[in-house]
Amino acid sequence: MSSDRPRRTALTLLSVALLSVTGGDNAWGWGATGHELVSGIAAEQLPAVLPAFLRTPEVAAEIAVLGRELDRSKGAGKTHDAERDPGHYIDLDDEGSVFGILPLSRLPPTREEYDTLLRQGGFTQYKAGYLPYAIIDGWLQLRKDFAYWRADVVGARTATDPAERVWFEADRVLREKLIIRDLGVWSHYIGDASQRMHVSIHFNGWGPYPNPKNYSTSSSLHAFFEGAFVCNYVDRTAVTGAVRPYRDCGCSIEERTRTYLLGTQAQIVPLYELEQTGEFKSATQAGRDFVVQRLAAAVSELRDMIVDAWTDSPNATVGYPERRLRDIEAGTVVLTRAMFGAD
Repeated sequence: MSSDRPRRTALTLLSVALLSVTGGDNAWGWGATGHELVSGIAAEQLPAVLPAFLRTPEVAAEIAVLGRELDRSKGAGKTHDAERDPGHYIDLDDEGSVFGILPLSRLPPTREEYDTLLRQGGFTQYKAGYLPYAIIDGWLQLRKDFAYWRADVVGARTATDPAERVWFEADRVLREKLIIRDLGVWSHYIGDASQRMHVSIHFNGWGPYPNPKNYSTSSSLHAFFEGAFVCNYVDRTAVTGAVRPYRDCGCSIEERTRTYLLGTQAQIVPLYELEQTGEFKSATQAGRDFVVQRLAAAVSELRDMIVDAWTDSPNATVGYPERRLRDIEAGTVVLTRAMFGAD
């Protein structure tokens, strides 16, 4: 995608000094091709534990296109862009800390608390980016969507009133549309999080930081790496073949997100080393393999997070007063239409 987008001011705490700089950032993540690959292949890889409506070629194609949506919406207006664009990235220093102030391992549960801590160090969530929160927020919404869908299935089967059974069935159909939309749009963030320059202060060339190995400072690297290179040199079959099997981390979505981001951030030096030896410019096999692995990492993580949202959805609540889906599916709570629409 084009690198012609607003600049952001970047301040970072180095180990020995406070350095104030102004840097350019392309916050597009992957280009259209990359995002469609990530979202579409992940949808194709969903296991049979997921509902059948999500596992069709037609829905996979929809999700692939929806994976681009958060980039398509950019430029909607100042209020929209200023609020949403920072959700595509997080500026981590080489130690995995947000601007040298807040270690990723110590992120608070809300963006308000995150912003408060950053402001104490002279930054904001809008300068630093809030990608982890975008990922976690979207996952929680997907889990909630799944819980409502499952409750609708129960209601359509158990309601004693025929009119209520019809209502639950209609609500299930609507929920399927919402799930496809919510999942597809949210998938964009997981794609962004596999692009190394979206989780690093070295987001558009190495930048004005200690650079003893003379890594590239070219501002054009970001856009070329994620856009033209993927479009011209990355093979879909290769990405699919590099996807790993499902991995149950046995952890929270917060921990899973943190591990994923730190794994991406650790690849920033290898990226600049490959760029330095011309692997991307010459489109060598090493350069292609590097990008394939990053896209496959995103596919794997997205598929796993979707599976986790489904398997954890019985712990979510639905209706008002709130009831755990687990209790509804077990029959210890009798689901009624009024629980889904009480004033």
